[in-house]
Amino acid sequence: MSRPFPPRSSSPSGPFVRVNGKIRAREVRVIGLEGKQLGIMQLGDALNLARASGVDLVEIAPNASPPVCRVVDFGKFRYEQAKRDKESKKHQHATKVKEVQLSPKIDPHDLAVKIEHAIGFLCEDMKVKVTLKFRGREMAHTEYGFQVVQKFLAEIAPYGHRDFEPKLIGRGINVMITPLPRNKRAKHPRQVEGAEVPSAPPPPRADNNNNHAPAHVERPSKPQPAEPKTDGFANNPFAQIEVNR
Repeated sequence: MSRPFPPRSSSPSGPFVRVNGKIRAREVRVIGLEGKQLGIMQLGDALNLARASGVDLVEIAPNASPPVCRVVDFGKFRYEQAKRDKESKKHQHATKVKEVQLSPKIDPHDLAVKIEHAIGFLCEDMKVKVTLKFRGREMAHTEYGFQVVQKFLAEIAPYGHRDFEPKLIGRGINVMITPLPRNKRAKHPRQVEGAEVPSAPPPPRADNNNNHAPAHVERPSKPQPAEPKTDGFANNPFAQIEVNR
């Protein structure tokens, strides 16, 4: 009767590794705890050696003749294996190819923009495919197209190298550019420009003894019109009467 589920000891992720009693070979080549070769042993003797050391017998090379087994703690073995796999994946970069299209009559400003884009791709560890297409009667003067491509390659030489010489294929010139290693590659122009920009000076502090500060000048107040003198009445009816003495 077949089991409906796989055994718990089998790991669903990663390659299957035989441990201890699951090893099928009669004779195995044993590697000790310290990494020393112990020679070829019978499977029973190798298992007894692992049990005496309090560890496991792990088959690391099943296709060898005889299979190679290592006396090691299985948990430590899986940890080291996962760490090695992680380090190997870290150094593996997916190869991406970016295409840059040119023309024989490209404007110098447009060519500078294309070069800037290609440098950005190379600094991100991407390959760049340069394609220059001829249209109509431009095929009669392909040397102008090669001059544009050579100028393009000269500008990005500090960042990448061409895999082959520019070739005329059909109605266009093609060349592939591979980024240089990071230790031999020039820095991105934007990073260099950002490092050279000086920081803005701090604003000047307010100083009470600053001789250059304009002094506060009090403006004279406008003269107020003199109020007419009154005798105590706002509308004195006798103010216009002359008294003869």
